[in-house]
Amino acid sequence: MEKLRVGVLASGRGSNLQAILDRSIAGEIDVEVAIVLSDVEDAPALSLAKTAGVPAIHVPPGRFRTKLEPEIEKQYIDILLAHGVEVVALAGFMRVLHDDFLNAFPGKVVNIHPSLLPAFPGLNVQKKAIDHGVKWSGATVHFVNAGVDSGPIILQAAVPVLDDDTPDILAARILVEEHRIYAQALQLMAEGRINLDGRRVRVGPAPAEGELR
Repeated sequence: MEKLRVGVLASGRGSNLQAILDRSIAGEIDVEVAIVLSDVEDAPALSLAKTAGVPAIHVPPGRFRTKLEPEIEKQYIDILLAHGVEVVALAGFMRVLHDDFLNAFPGKVVNIHPSLLPAFPGLNVQKKAIDHGVKWSGATVHFVNAGVDSGPIILQAAVPVLDDDTPDILAARILVEEHRIYAQALQLMAEGRINLDGRRVRVGPAPAEGELR
């Protein structure tokens, strides 16, 4: 099967990036990480990419704390397109993307979030889950839209919240599921099985053996 060229945007340690790289290198998913971009110059994610032989570029974000300046966002778009990126995967990228970026990759920008959306969007979600007293949390892969963690949901995995959980302990347990379902979602996209119907994401049948996406 033809490999899906994915560009990864990351701001931090790159745990989900590493999980995608590992599965790609092992041939477990039909995905090639074509480029990794970061708004943080010393982000560990950049080092992980370089170690795997993947181009890794720091693009300074500009003067804003939570978003990219329009001209900077265009740089991101241009670099991703120059590397033949088909799908953009956010992996702890701590910037809000705007319509120009989303329109450059329509229906092709995805994110992983450590809660069962629409519950607990944003930051500090494990603490929010524990403080709220929920019995289940988990991970969500979703399409990115102009809101914060509000796009259509592709896949979810539930994780129990235990009585003695701390935010860090719960986060570590959720992270295992993040790694699993992010790779699964990208594989579904590689197989051309993701169909978006309004806010509902429908998964089509598996392709016949040898069929290209």
